[in-house]
Amino acid sequence: MNPFHSTLLPPSTLSSKGLRVATYNIHKGVRGLGPTKRLEIHNLGLAVEAFDADIVCLQEVRSFNNQEARKFSVTQFGHGCWPDKPQADYLAPEGYDVAYRSNAITKHGEHGNALLSRWPIGDIGHHNVSDHRFEQRGLLHVPVQWNGVEVHVVVVHLGLIHASRVRQVKQVAKLVAEQLPPKAPVVIAGDFNDWNEKLDHILTDVGLTRARTLMAERVPTYPSRVPVLALDRVYTRGLACQSIMVPRGTSWARLSDHLPLVAEFELDL
Repeated sequence: MNPFHSTLLPPSTLSSKGLRVATYNIHKGVRGLGPTKRLEIHNLGLAVEAFDADIVCLQEVRSFNNQEARKFSVTQFGHGCWPDKPQADYLAPEGYDVAYRSNAITKHGEHGNALLSRWPIGDIGHHNVSDHRFEQRGLLHVPVQWNGVEVHVVVVHLGLIHASRVRQVKQVAKLVAEQLPPKAPVVIAGDFNDWNEKLDHILTDVGLTRARTLMAERVPTYPSRVPVLALDRVYTRGLACQSIMVPRGTSWARLSDHLPLVAEFELDL
């Protein structure tokens, strides 16, 4: 039995044409420091399955990391070992399509953004939006064929410096305004690192709306133990938000420093 099913949300109340989107910064599948560092990628797989989402947008996803693969080896940790495949492929529920592109190349490996989709995906695009040499950032752009409609999904993970975030989100806005089909539904999801709530207007200027409801205007996701900042968000065009929530509790708090955000949409006709 998946322990995360009972702590998330009930089955969708949307029609069969409803779209459920989840976004989650998975902190590279590990938590803790030094000798207390623990592997959480296996529990994250159960969490992703529990979303029952049509589209899952992930940040800080490892393609590989040789150092951590050695640390969490079969010899040392038995069944809780490092997966023998990239994290995006490992986390994808059966039957889901997977898109991944690296943002950062480090001494021991690579990590970036990923998209897992219950629906067929098209050509995968990647846009380098690194703003300075200390942070490597990128946008993952994936068209998803959902119920006969092409939805353009962009997975983002913006920088830690406000000025960098502004320049990066302007590149997101430019991508939407100049490169995406003008009448296609759009989903922009990820970790915006926008703790001071200064980025909304840049995206609303190109027709995007931040996912919220009357009952949930602002949904904190960070830090996971006592969330106070709404860093993880979904912005859309051509889709109307029907519900939005963040799962809470000890089990979720241990998986990552962020909590996931889950939102449901219907076409905004």
